[in-house]
Amino acid sequence: MADKKKNNKNKRNVLVPAKELPIFTHPHDWRHSFHWRIFRIMSEFVEGFQFLADFKKTVTFFGSARFKENNKWYKVAQELGELLSKAGYSVITGGGPGIMEAGNRGAVEGNGDSIGLNIQLPSEQRVNPFVQKARGFYYFFTRKVMLAFSAQAYVFFPGGLGTLDEFFEILTLVQTKKIYDKIPIILVGKDFWGDLDNWLEKKLLNHYQTIDPGDLNLYHIVDTPKEAFNIVKKSKPRKEF
Repeated sequence: MADKKKNNKNKRNVLVPAKELPIFTHPHDWRHSFHWRIFRIMSEFVEGFQFLADFKKTVTFFGSARFKENNKWYKVAQELGELLSKAGYSVITGGGPGIMEAGNRGAVEGNGDSIGLNIQLPSEQRVNPFVQKARGFYYFFTRKVMLAFSAQAYVFFPGGLGTLDEFFEILTLVQTKKIYDKIPIILVGKDFWGDLDNWLEKKLLNHYQTIDPGDLNLYHIVDTPKEAFNIVKKSKPRKEF
């Protein structure tokens, strides 16, 4: 009984929003030396790129970590993950709860590759139970680069500040052609993304002229798993970029 309570406690510590994760201090840890930290960062990039090189048809999911399995968008992400998996695509997520869990769960149900790029904690990894192939990262920013590198299409579900941060970073990389400029960026949920789309057009394009008209065509807004799937089907594998 004591072991069961301990396991439940660990699970609660792992599957929480990132801002609620515990802070650990290691005063004698070599990782607090910036000299050694550089090498750790390098190793995470090398190992991450090597890990992802084995997956050619990949789609990365982004979205809220707060959604439970009875949430509408959890179910949509789960269905899309299954559709993609059955079509031979690998589903990559951040490995955590919410939308990430839903995408990985759908991939498992479709008998495809369910991949998680998760964050390492001192005693656990923040990973959902549907991840089958994983790579853990100590640094959030190296993990973020891997998530950006990993896909031939990006799917964004409703989420919080982290989701918006990832969306605008990917959008900027595509706009500046730092990554393939025809890669699909798919925003699922017209009710969630519609106001942002209107704001970009009215304020950034028409009022302040800080973006070009073509920038609004760099992403697609859809409502259903089928719509998102049809866009992904037209994308090219990473090796063709």
